[in-house]
Amino acid sequence: AGNKIFATRKAFMDEFIPLFNQYYTYLTDNKETVELNYQSQLSETSFEELLLKSVEKDRVLERTTTGIHKDELAFVISQMPLKKFGSQGQQKSFLIALKLAQYAYLAKNKGFKPLLLLDDIFDKLDDNRVQKLMQMVSHHDFGQIFITDTGIERVKSIFKKIEVDVTLFEVDNGQIQNA
Repeated sequence: AGNKIFATRKAFMDEFIPLFNQYYTYLTDNKETVELNYQSQLSETSFEELLLKSVEKDRVLERTTTGIHKDELAFVISQMPLKKFGSQGQQKSFLIALKLAQYAYLAKNKGFKPLLLLDDIFDKLDDNRVQKLMQMVSHHDFGQIFITDTGIERVKSIFKKIEVDVTLFEVDNGQIQNA
């Protein structure tokens, strides 16, 4: 089972990583080097070999110390861990690229465009990244999109700059109304 899970995850990442790279490169004008790395002990050794090598240690510790549950996704910027060395804007851009890649992957593999929800998306992003993101998701290739933000004037200004018509709603005391 572990080998099959590894193979499925690896196949997914082989398709997903280029999508992620495409979106991150677009959002940042190719100014930053990022990596999304799937790390697994099974990359170099079979699941059975790993279990055989660790069986004595596992019995002493009374837990499984090796295997598919130890797989990780490493988020890297400029060859450093994103969590420690990425700015808040870089981390947000990374997250957005992950979400857009997920959207594209689902649209391709499920045969329909999923709903895209971008919650509080403008916080921590510079104006250039916000503008590029809004131009991209406003294109007819995207399906239905919900964007939430606490500043209605900021949202109006962003879409006015890129000359895109949008329908805005405002929630006031639990009531939804046109903005």
